[in-house]
Amino acid sequence: MLTGWDKFFLVLAIAEFIIGMLGNVFIGVVNCSQWVKNQKVSLADFILICLSVLRIFELLVLLCDTFLVGMDPYLFVMYKVAKPVALLWRISNHLATWFATCLSIVYFLKVARFSYPLFLWLKWRMNTMVFVLLLLSLFLLIFDILTLDRIFDVWINIYRTDKSNLTFYLDETITLYMKDMAFLGISCFVPIALSLTSLLLLFLSLVRHTRNLKLHSTGHGDFSTEAHKRAMKMVMSFFFLLVVHYFSLEVGLWAYSIFWAKKYTKFVILTFSVFPMGHSFILILGNHNLRQTALVVLGRLKGHLKRFSSLVL
Repeated sequence: MLTGWDKFFLVLAIAEFIIGMLGNVFIGVVNCSQWVKNQKVSLADFILICLSVLRIFELLVLLCDTFLVGMDPYLFVMYKVAKPVALLWRISNHLATWFATCLSIVYFLKVARFSYPLFLWLKWRMNTMVFVLLLLSLFLLIFDILTLDRIFDVWINIYRTDKSNLTFYLDETITLYMKDMAFLGISCFVPIALSLTSLLLLFLSLVRHTRNLKLHSTGHGDFSTEAHKRAMKMVMSFFFLLVVHYFSLEVGLWAYSIFWAKKYTKFVILTFSVFPMGHSFILILGNHNLRQTALVVLGRLKGHLKRFSSLVL
């Protein structure tokens, strides 16, 4: 029998799912339609399409996860249910994070202006560099899956252990949490480091570009300055969302590992949807094509609602 808190938890989970799906489906549909219309697609738009597909799958897995936890936490911790759901979420979250990281790097390489040979080499071979980064992400993903598989074996054994031996239970839980932190830290360090590097180099490029404009007093370059600022906003928002996401993930895993039977603990799972949900709308606001299309869709929707309300009244 579902309690009031269980129903509230499920309502919030469904609301997050719907909002996240709207943003990511919109990104995927708009970019796919442009691809079909123009018979070609840029690297950034292709990454956006892949990212939206991965985020849609991630949100579906999270919805399944929250329903299992909301209906019966004991069902979730059973080996045959919890392990596949956790693995699917880990795969989708890992790949989506890396595609978003590659998107930040692409924005940086397109907008920044440096004359260093290494930067020019990376700029000319942008497609190859993104391909290499995705290969690296697959290697780390294999490591994550193998580590997560071993950790889940320990996790399930803890939950099946007689809780009368509380000291053993707490010791095993702390050990599990430390292993969890170690394996998650390896995976999250590289995307965070790459995003932070892109952000700092974008800022350095903007400073140098602004200084050159003042020295030469050409009156030109406003477009480049605005492009720098837009790219910085996109990369900065992704970086902070990524940091908050991994921080909430660490806290959530710790809380759920120790207090999984408490009725309030399940709400930490809702924070896992904030990253795929919030980042999609930041991408829409930061992309000119997506933003203009969204305004057109909202305008038409507003017109339909007005006509419908006039007919009803």
